[in-house]
Amino acid sequence: MPPIGSPLYVLCLVAGIAFGAFFWLRQSRHDPALPLIYFGGLAFAFLGAKLAFLFAEGWLHLGHPDRWTIWLSGKSVMGALPGGWLGVEIVKKAIGYRAITGDRFALLIPVPLMLGRIGCLSAGCCGGIPCSFGNWPAVPVEIAFQITALSALIWMNHRGICRGQHFHLYLIGYGIFRALHEFLRSTPKPFLGLSGYQILALATVVAAWAAFRARRRAEASC
Repeated sequence: MPPIGSPLYVLCLVAGIAFGAFFWLRQSRHDPALPLIYFGGLAFAFLGAKLAFLFAEGWLHLGHPDRWTIWLSGKSVMGALPGGWLGVEIVKKAIGYRAITGDRFALLIPVPLMLGRIGCLSAGCCGGIPCSFGNWPAVPVEIAFQITALSALIWMNHRGICRGQHFHLYLIGYGIFRALHEFLRSTPKPFLGLSGYQILALATVVAAWAAFRARRRAEASC
């Protein structure tokens, strides 16, 4: 659990948000609806991050004397991603916006997540289980995943591969990675040997795959 006062952790969190805002505002020069969509997604991402933590492990601290500090500081990217996705879709529906934004969001996401994990390294949170060579390097492995995902997304964007589906593909990839990687992370696993984050990861994979298939069918019918 990162200390609330960890300066680098807070700095990385703010830097991630600032990067996202800068990237999205640049995209909005020719589309004034994009800032509203971005900040709607950001708000729901924070809500999802908090709810995911409370579901996965926050309830385990009910009797802890510092439970309020833990509940206030706890959050998870495994809730932020589907939460942000839901927020974007709600805002788009509310304002009648029909253009696809997922490819731009997909390119946006890995960098803030990498910054967040650098903050985790500083705060000493989100570590791995003990192994023969020490603790599993959970945070560096996740950073490596984000670098790989970003490289793949840039390549697909440049080649025009699966246009309109990049965000769905990212969610599927990250969800599978996270569901497997959780076995090597030192997170509580109270659900028959699974962590709440694994359950959320698998649910995200199913939802993203369904959205991927639905868009393919819609495009085929045009």
